[in-house]
Amino acid sequence: MALTQVSSNRCAGGFQKVFEHESTELKCKMKFAVYLPPKAETDKCPVMYWLSGLTCTEQNFITKAGSQVPAAEHGLIVVAPDTSPRGCNIEGEDENWDFGTGAGFYVNATQDPWKTNYRMYSYITEELPKLINANFPTDPDKMSISGHSMGGHGALICALKNPGKYKAVSAFAPICNPMQCPWGQKAFSGYLGPDRSAWEAYDATVLAAAYCGPQLDVLIDQGRDDQFLSASQLLPDNLIAVCSEKKVPVVFRLQPVSSNTRLLTDQHDSCMLGKAPPGDMWSSGFVFIRVIALFFLYGLV
Repeated sequence: MALTQVSSNRCAGGFQKVFEHESTELKCKMKFAVYLPPKAETDKCPVMYWLSGLTCTEQNFITKAGSQVPAAEHGLIVVAPDTSPRGCNIEGEDENWDFGTGAGFYVNATQDPWKTNYRMYSYITEELPKLINANFPTDPDKMSISGHSMGGHGALICALKNPGKYKAVSAFAPICNPMQCPWGQKAFSGYLGPDRSAWEAYDATVLAAAYCGPQLDVLIDQGRDDQFLSASQLLPDNLIAVCSEKKVPVVFRLQPVSSNTRLLTDQHDSCMLGKAPPGDMWSSGFVFIRVIALFFLYGLV
């Protein structure tokens, strides 16, 4: 499948690039960002997929997280796709910030008019990895996934639905039990229809209860004062309870953060030095450090 390079910039000794391609799953043009560390010039590298949250594009993580520095240091390729199909001319796709454009929720829609284009789950787990492995020096056996908010939900379900596919999964303020929160109920109703049993295939808490694959260590960082935590949009306690019951290892870190949006702040410099950011600053770059720790744990780098 042909890739069109949109941009390429030297960064931390490697290259931060953005590409565009025609997606067979989504029936539209899609962009993704990929960081190629210096090691990629001579060797195959582990790859981490980062899934962003509501309203985001492929740009948010690569411009705000500062992940290129530790990725370069540890020889990791980082892929950051867009969060939904775009420009599909579906009536109503741009009317809401939490449904439609920028809010694909990483599901395969089954309802009209969304089902033709909104197949983000298959795009993330099948089409995109094949594209990345065919065009970049990745080690396909060393793959991990992470994400923020809606993207944290996406990372969790991709790992739980595909035992053994991902070596580690990490999530930053993820939507852990979408069947029970307003965001998830709105998205699932629109994309999957009124039958709540169909929703279970994309709910991390339900999937964790039924997980029977190889050991999957789950890392979750959550801001203590996140407004969406108090609004019962994220519901991490539900997932933690199920994981504890089913003996799915999960590390849950409650961090001093004042809001969900501050998870992607400009304080990544402290994180890149391995130091906790001051006050309420807790950037996604720090979670990236934690993901790297999981790579080390499993001997991936």
